[in-house]
Amino acid sequence: MRLSLPAVLLAGCTTVLLLQPAATATPQGRDPAGAGSTTTIPLPAGTGLSPRGTRPFELLGLDWDGPADALAGAVLRVRTRNAATGRWSDWHRLEAEAGDGPDHPAHSATAPLWTGPSDGVAVDVRPGPAGVPAGLRLDLVDPGRGAARAAVRTLPAEPPTEGGAPRPPIVTRAGWGADESLRDRDFDYTGPVREVFVHHTDSATDYACTDAPRVIRAIYRYHVQTNGWRDIGYNFLVDRCGTVYEGRAGGVDLPVHGAHTLGFNTDSAGIAAIGTYTDDQPPQPLLDGLAALAAWKLGLTAQPADGRTRLTSTSGASRYPKGTVVDFDAVSGHRDAVTTECPGTALYARLPALRTAAARLQTP
Repeated sequence: MRLSLPAVLLAGCTTVLLLQPAATATPQGRDPAGAGSTTTIPLPAGTGLSPRGTRPFELLGLDWDGPADALAGAVLRVRTRNAATGRWSDWHRLEAEAGDGPDHPAHSATAPLWTGPSDGVAVDVRPGPAGVPAGLRLDLVDPGRGAARAAVRTLPAEPPTEGGAPRPPIVTRAGWGADESLRDRDFDYTGPVREVFVHHTDSATDYACTDAPRVIRAIYRYHVQTNGWRDIGYNFLVDRCGTVYEGRAGGVDLPVHGAHTLGFNTDSAGIAAIGTYTDDQPPQPLLDGLAALAAWKLGLTAQPADGRTRLTSTSGASRYPKGTVVDFDAVSGHRDAVTTECPGTALYARLPALRTAAARLQTP
C-alpha cells in the first residue's frame, strides 16, 4: 500500500524535473537480515539537491553540525518520487526545530518526514539569517523488514493494581522489529512518571495499521543514527487502530527517561500518535488507546489522569526559561511545553475528553 504524505503541503513547483545522476551517498548500518539502513547525502553547496534517483527509502530528514537554531528562519523543502508509480510529490516543508529530543541534545536535525516507499528526492534550502550551517546533509531511511528475534512480541492486558488502571496490550520492541544493535546498551531512568505528553509523528494518517511497525522502525533509526540519540525518543506509540507499541527500551512499567519533550523529559512519559492530526480527526480507536495507556502509566504512581502536575524546565529552548516551575495538566500536548504545532490542532482539541476518559479508567 502506498502511504500518502502529510497534509502540510506548499505550492507545487511548475518547473519540469530532469533527473540527475544519483548523488554521492554513504550507506550506513545496512543489516543483511533486513533490519534497514540509512543513506546520507552531503549538501555541500547548502542550497539543496536537484531531483535525482536514490536508494529506496521511506523516511527522510536533514541534519547538520552546530546548534539547533542554526537554521532558524530557513525554508527547508523536499519532494520525493513514488517508487511504485514514478510520480513526484508536491513540495513538503521540513520543521527545523521540532522540540523533540533530550534536554541537552548533542546533534541537530529536522523532524523526520515519512514519505512511504520512494526512490528519488529533491531538496530546496533557503537559508535563514545565520546562513547555511556546516555539514548540512540529507538522510534517507529504509526501515527494512525488521529484526526477527525469538522474544515476546506482545505483552497481554493485565487487570488493574489497587488504585490504578488496567494495562492495555502492548506490542514489544521485538514485535515491531527493533534492531537492538542500534541503541545504547545501557538504560536511563527518571523519577516516577507524573506527566504524559501527547505527540503525533507528523506522518501519513491513511496507513494500514499493519504498516505501523515500518513507520516506528524508520523513526527509531532516524532518532539514533541521524539525531544521535541513545534510542527512539518516545516512550510509547499508538496507531490509528488503537494498538499500543513499546518505544524506548528499559521496561514499559519503569520510568524510562525519554527524549520527547525538550526541557520536560524528567518525571514524564512521551506518547506519540502515529499520523498527522492537524486537520485530520484522530480515529476513536486511537483516542481509546491513548486514554488506556495514559490511565495505566499515570496510575502506576497514583497520579490522576485529570489532575495537575508541576514540572521544572531544564532547557531554555523550551517554551519556558530553564528553572521555571510549570503547572501542567497530567495529560498535556507537546505544544504546552514547546513552541510547536504538535500534536496537531485536531488531536489537541480532544485532550480534555481524553483526560476524562483516562480518569474514568482509573476509577475503582
